[in-house]
Amino acid sequence: MRYVRERPKPRNITVMGSGSWGTALAKVAANKGHSVALWCRDERQAELISKSGRNDRYLPDVDLPSNITPTSDLVSVMEHSNMWIMAVPTQASRSLLTKLRSFETDMDGISICNVAKGIEVGTLKRVSQIVQELAPKCKYAVLSGPSHAEEVVKGLPTAVVVASDHQEEASSWQEILTGGTFRIYSSEDVCGVETGGALKNVIAIASGLAHKMEMGDNATAALVSRGLAEIMRLAVTMGAHPITLAGLAGIGDLMVTAYSRHSRNFRLGMALGEGQSLEEAIESLGQVAEGAYTVKAAVELGKKLKVDLPISRSVYQVLYEGLSPKEAIRELMSRDPKPEYPPHIFQE
Repeated sequence: MRYVRERPKPRNITVMGSGSWGTALAKVAANKGHSVALWCRDERQAELISKSGRNDRYLPDVDLPSNITPTSDLVSVMEHSNMWIMAVPTQASRSLLTKLRSFETDMDGISICNVAKGIEVGTLKRVSQIVQELAPKCKYAVLSGPSHAEEVVKGLPTAVVVASDHQEEASSWQEILTGGTFRIYSSEDVCGVETGGALKNVIAIASGLAHKMEMGDNATAALVSRGLAEIMRLAVTMGAHPITLAGLAGIGDLMVTAYSRHSRNFRLGMALGEGQSLEEAIESLGQVAEGAYTVKAAVELGKKLKVDLPISRSVYQVLYEGLSPKEAIRELMSRDPKPEYPPHIFQE
């Protein structure tokens, strides 16, 4: 007899952030029958989505289910549920949490599932650490993996991972969002999932530069592989398990971000390779490319933790110090020979 998974009861879900990924996850939740409040930072955007049934700015060809209610009223979306998906850029997470805390002091019992990928510039904190600082009584999870919003909303098969220090919290988000063509695995490695999701954006910028410079498949594959080595070195030093970086939040997310035209960070690298300035490239994207900010934090973390991050450092120099992409590649290729992996990692 075939086992049929019982459909979870409809819940009230709040999505903080109406960009492409927030909108896509709102649609995923709504398709499972949940009542979704979608918070828009801009009142005009909320009105337009309500009127047209579409998020014309980010996903113009996608009809949204009627059980998604867009609003710019932060209090109403907070009161809608105790299950919040945070889909605002990492650099905006602190200001949003500060606003939320001003309405409800301790946010006791709220479950937060963060879906942004980055590291806060200045503090060098991951979103989990920001939440722990500002809302320590919240239950925290992070969802990451190879998941372009443009494909998720079309119902194309997608697999991601949700991590939490508490297995029951990860399982709860699995139950709420898994269904149809959207599959979620669970993990307890919050650090690994967050760090993999953040650093892959930096490597994707380098990949976009390499593609635009027509360096060839060999060079791009080498660049992305060595980028993964950087991500693993930093993540493990911060406390992650290396196997996490071999999974969906590591190599999976890196592959989709470093090779796809859907990737904002890849397109940012392409634009820089065309000779655009960083400001021009960001303006042409019209959306946040987290890697342009995360690279600042990554380079500082590398210095602080004494972890060598040559590709990240080169991306930073191209973005902020005027180094030409050709010179960056020359410097990377002329580094002293060394083992692919330090011998000590194979020792017990």
